[in-house]
Amino acid sequence: MPRKLIKRYLPDHHKVRSHKYLKCFGNLLHDPNIWHLNRHSVAGAFFLGLLCAWVPVPFQMLIAAAVAIMVRVNLPVAIGLVWVSNPVTMPAMFYFAYKTGAWILNSPDHKFSFELSFEWLTVELGHIWEPFLLGCLVLGLLSAISGYLFIRIMWRFHIFQYIKRRRLRKQQNS
Repeated sequence: MPRKLIKRYLPDHHKVRSHKYLKCFGNLLHDPNIWHLNRHSVAGAFFLGLLCAWVPVPFQMLIAAAVAIMVRVNLPVAIGLVWVSNPVTMPAMFYFAYKTGAWILNSPDHKFSFELSFEWLTVELGHIWEPFLLGCLVLGLLSAISGYLFIRIMWRFHIFQYIKRRRLRKQQNS
């Protein structure tokens, strides 16, 4: 079952409950629905985690955790998938988001060079915020829907394979 595969890589829920940044959710972390591994919970967590990965704000994990608790999808999977956007992948992802948004809006390319300073951020973001945010939204939705459908299809495929193997074992034992 996919559950066994996913469970092998998930952290213990007691460790997640005691995490310093997640303690703010208190007793909400004791809801058993956010720890279940079924196709609805995991597929929803994939949708949420991949969508939050494209949100261009710090602390994406807290956003994913709060929404996962509210909509009752698997919390560790949703939080883990946010790390698709990490310090290594984020520049490429956000540049691609900007290019996608500029293409959708049919806006001219704004040439810029990156500097790690507050001044650069305030000046350059004023020029690129519309295509950048639109690109993040579009790519976030596309990756979230793709991840959701991929998990649903793969889960179903795995279930069919399991049933097929079980039938073969029954036939061999008969």
